[in-house]
Amino acid sequence: MTTNQPAARARTAEPQLMLRRLLALDAAVTGANAFAYLAFSGPLGRFLGAGSGLLLGLGAFFAVYAGCVALLAARTRPPALGVRAVVDANLAWTAVSFVALVLWLTPTTAGAVWTVLQALTVAGFALLQYGALRQDQGSSV
Repeated sequence: MTTNQPAARARTAEPQLMLRRLLALDAAVTGANAFAYLAFSGPLGRFLGAGSGLLLGLGAFFAVYAGCVALLAARTRPPALGVRAVVDANLAWTAVSFVALVLWLTPTTAGAVWTVLQALTVAGFALLQYGALRQDQGSSV
């Protein structure tokens, strides 16, 4: 009986650990973006072709979002509803980034490249987090 317990723990703990790490990485990257946008909105705005007010607003939003994602990552077992909210928010951010790039923003070349890279990174987080969540839910049944 004791030989089965470690195997069961390994099966259920691994997806949970991966999910928490992905959430923590998402929070760290988003937090770094928040810091950069808040601390360097003027120079970054000129470089990216975005207004400093826009970057300050995004920086404040990112700081709050990163804090919420970090709180989920700190939980031993992040609730599926919270993780789904992060995945949905990341997918929405990806879509809005591309739409804004086409319809609203007039960035520099560096700003356009940054917007696309950021959107793809966020989409990657969403896909990986969703996969880890599904794997975790499959292992806990």
